[in-house]
Amino acid sequence: MSLLAYLIVLAASGLVVGGLARLALPGPDPMTLFQTIALGLAGNFVAGIIVWLLWAHRLPGLVLSVACSSVILYFIRRSRGGGLTRPGAPPG
Repeated sequence: MSLLAYLIVLAASGLVVGGLARLALPGPDPMTLFQTIALGLAGNFVAGIIVWLLWAHRLPGLVLSVACSSVILYFIRRSRGGGLTRPGAPPG
């Protein structure tokens, strides 16, 4: 697989996982497309570390990736002064 194809698959994976994480928490999130991709990639990375430490598998599951992304999104909301159902004020 070429590097360009790998990056496209990586971005698509991050978009799907980040989008599902944003859907899992109620309320609107003022995030751009690239922030959603970064959220999904961060959740996928954390899930990969958890799976590697606990079960020594190579690929994390979609459910664990979305759960980790949802936790990261929750902490982003808390850092902006929001909560579980409201996102808080966007930085700016």
